Amino acid sequence: MLVQIFIAIAAIGIYSVLTGALILRLAQANTSGRSKSILLAFGFIAVSLHAMLLYGRIFDGPHLDVSFFTVLSLIAWLVALLLLLAALRKPVENLAIAVLPFAAIAVLLRLLNNEQHILNHSLSFGIELHILVSVIAYSLLTIAALQAILLYIQDAQLHNKHPGGFIRALPPLETMEHLMFRLIAVGFVILSVSLISGVFYIDNLLEQHLVHKFVLSISAWLLFAVLLWGRYQFGWRGRIAIRWTLAGFILLLLAYFGSKIVIELILHR
Repeated sequence: MLVQIFIAIAAIGIYSVLTGALILRLAQANTSGRSKSILLAFGFIAVSLHAMLLYGRIFDGPHLDVSFFTVLSLIAWLVALLLLLAALRKPVENLAIAVLPFAAIAVLLRLLNNEQHILNHSLSFGIELHILVSVIAYSLLTIAALQAILLYIQDAQLHNKHPGGFIRALPPLETMEHLMFRLIAVGFVILSVSLISGVFYIDNLLEQHLVHKFVLSISAWLLFAVLLWGRYQFGWRGRIAIRWTLAGFILLLLAYFGSKIVIELILHR
């Protein structure tokens, strides 16, 4: 337990220091490759420590812990990891200003809370695949939502003709928008796989308290489908794309975390 606490404090500390360093880097408009490489190196150290914590929490002997705070920490870790990997090739490291504090808070909440929601580790491959692709889809679409928020700020400042140092440090608007749609497209495909795989392993929507989750997930899927169709057919971009992206993400947020909050933290089921 003491080892886990030490690792958690180290991960939280690195996440926090990196957030401060990124803010300072933006304020100074420092976009040098060397500073980026150093930040990414420490970022990968933090996610490695985070992964060690998650492994010990999720794989509890013959059982799997899929409680609210464990899954929140898992998604925060995967979002941070995917962002760092993307930053190796794309100038998206500034998104980490929002992602890394989220990861640090998720580690802290999991450390302070001992609630568990145990599943038998001998789950079928299909159910394990469904859980895995669901988490990956949610993580990708979380990054797309953060990208949409950043796009909104960038677009607003450019329209008001007040682009500060923060905006000047970002890639061009079109590049940011293109990356957002790539994330949405990949996330949409993986979300589709998640929904299809889930259908085969749901015995009774009512008994398993999954009606609201299923309806909200399908609604989010439809929103992203319309958004991608609108982009392809009509070239949707700018604020209309931002609104649709955030609406779809909010539905997904409610579908997964909304249901877990009610079932696990309020009803204690």
